[in-house]
Parts: sequence; structure tokens; C-alpha cells
Amino acid sequence: MDATTKLFKVTDITVQNSRLLDIFCEVIKINALSGSERPVADYIKNFLENLNLHPYEDASADRTKSNCGNVLCPIGNGGDFMILSHMDTARPTEKVRPKLLADRITSDGTTVLGVDNRAGIACILYAVEKAIFEKSPLKDFTICFTTQEETTLAGGLNLELHPNIKMGFIFDSHLRPGNFIRESVGSLDFHILVNGKSAHSGLAPEKGIDAIKIAGNAISKLSLGRIDEETTANIGVISGGTAVNVVPELTELKGEIRSLNPEKIQAKADEIQKYFYTAAEELHGNVSITFDWGFKPYTLTPDMPVYKRVFEAILKSGLSPVPNESWGGSDANSLNARGIPSVNLGIGAANPHSNDEYILYEDLHKTSNIIMELITL
Repeated sequence: MDATTKLFKVTDITVQNSRLLDIFCEVIKINALSGSERPVADYIKNFLENLNLHPYEDASADRTKSNCGNVLCPIGNGGDFMILSHMDTARPTEKVRPKLLADRITSDGTTVLGVDNRAGIACILYAVEKAIFEKSPLKDFTICFTTQEETTLAGGLNLELHPNIKMGFIFDSHLRPGNFIRESVGSLDFHILVNGKSAHSGLAPEKGIDAIKIAGNAISKLSLGRIDEETTANIGVISGGTAVNVVPELTELKGEIRSLNPEKIQAKADEIQKYFYTAAEELHGNVSITFDWGFKPYTLTPDMPVYKRVFEAILKSGLSPVPNESWGGSDANSLNARGIPSVNLGIGAANPHSNDEYILYEDLHKTSNIIMELITL
């Protein structure tokens, strides 16, 4: 028993037993950034093998460029649904020093806690272990742990699933248990290269074509920021020019469009192309623009089986189901884009990616209860 667990044992908290927190404290101390998930994958496989289960890695690493594949573990015949969490963190956890307070666990403020998404991992492992030890009859289902969620969502996009899997339950939302994401924005990334012509800005500026000016003229006509209640647009990176005495020949811009409505994303993409092409033509330069989906939007409706199952599981766990919209992407976006209806559930991962991350003990416990309702008969 380590020092963290000893502190937990003597702290007056609401969790019914310490095993869930023991698992959480173990897994947060494993450093595994996006693309380097191997140590967490090995921990998970060892944990599940000790339960006489048969986890394995898929062959996605060749495509995701992670140092391991996604980890999958069929229960029974694998069933028609999956329980999923991701293995990577956005920032390092190798020096994390967890602090157990009266109602929550935090880091010491010098690092992230790793609650996104080691809380999801811990709750899934705990629920499966608890069900097996208590001999609770389990449904047939598949456990999945993905790579690269924090960067490219590549793990979920390349997750090698059995064709019988028809829906997914992702435990990754910062919202508190009982909340779930029924609708999520999509994000369309864009990359713009503006080409002008270099010239000496003092001796012959008229011989140059100013790529920065072209970009500026186009940007001045664009509506950016909050476009409406379901759409945003942003240019986040601009670079150009080589020296103060050279008319800039090249300017590069990167940005994104987010919306719940795919038609509004397309309309904003068309607007960006219109103003940049027009500005380039007016100043005799040229522009190339590429678009790429960071993640696609999705909407789940109450008549869908995945919606019905999550609603029922939350109710049976003693909580009130609350559907929400999300402005961020997750593995749920990737899976829905692949035609596998999937819902992201709240786990209470508060202040994700900051040194102020924390999770309430009761939220760890409530999340594990929801998982139990999903996986047991």
C-alpha cells in the first residue's frame, strides 16, 4: 500500500471502498502522451489478464504512428456494443503527486492529475473487476482503449472492431455523471498558402506582390469568432515574410470551422475560399487552400438504441439523464463518422488539461455505477 492509499484510507469520503481510487492512483502515475501509450496499454492488458480475460492489441499502430495499438478485450462473444476510454493524456503525468482532499483528488498543482482520461480507464477496469469478483452475470460486450485521442483521434478512427459492434459508450466527457453528449460539433481544419512575389522593399517594392497584404485583405472581409449559436470560425496561425526589407512572397495560415450544422461549415468554407481567391486575383498573386476534417459532427436522437440504453443505464444508476451539446471532439465523433452510433458520457473530469484538474470521489463512484448498469444483466 503506497502513501497515497494510506492517506485515502483515513480520509472521510463518500466512496464506498478504496479499490476504485487505488486503480486510479496507479494509472495516473503512468506517463503516456499521445503516440506513446505503450506503458498504459501494458498496464491494462496485465490487469485484464489477471481477471482471466483475453485482451489484445489491434494493428492500428501502423496507421496511427503510436507505439502500440488500441487495446480490445471481448467479454463473452464480444456482443453488439463497446465500452471505451482513451489511453493518452495531453500533458505529462510522470511527476504527478496526487493529493486526497475531503471530497476530491487533485494534483499538487505542479502537473496535471491525468484525470482526462485515466478516470475513464479506472472506472471501466474497476467495474469489470467488481462484476467478476461478485460473480455478477455479464452481458456480451467489448472493452476498448484507444490511442491518439488528444491529438488526431486516430485511434478511434482506426479501431479494428468486429462487425457485430453496433454502438459505443465512451467515458470521456468533463461533464458530471448523468450528463451525456447527444450532439457534437464537427471541426473542419483549413490550411491556406498565399503566394506573392519577392522584391526589395526599398529599391523596387512595386516589382513585388505582397502575400501578407493579400491575406490581410481577405481576413478583413471574413466574419470570425462566434458566427451564430452553433458555429465558430478561427484563424489561429499566421506566418509569412523573410526580412524587413523584402516584400513577402509567401504567407501561411491555419484555422478551423466548428459547427453542429454541416451545411454551415460548408458555407463558411466557401466564404473563406471566395475572399482569399478574390484578394489574390486583385493583387495578382495566387492562393491554394486545403480542407480536412479534424472530426465530424454527430447527432443522436431519442429513438436510437444507443440513446435508449444510455438513458436507461443512467436512470438505473440512480441519476437523472441530461442530454448535452459539445463543442469539442472525442472518440465518439470518430465512431459516429464510421457509422457506429456512439455516445460520450460525463465522468466529472474537471478542468481538463490544466494543473487544476480534479475529480470528486463520488463522481468516480457514480461513473462506475453507470458502467455496471451497462455491462451486467
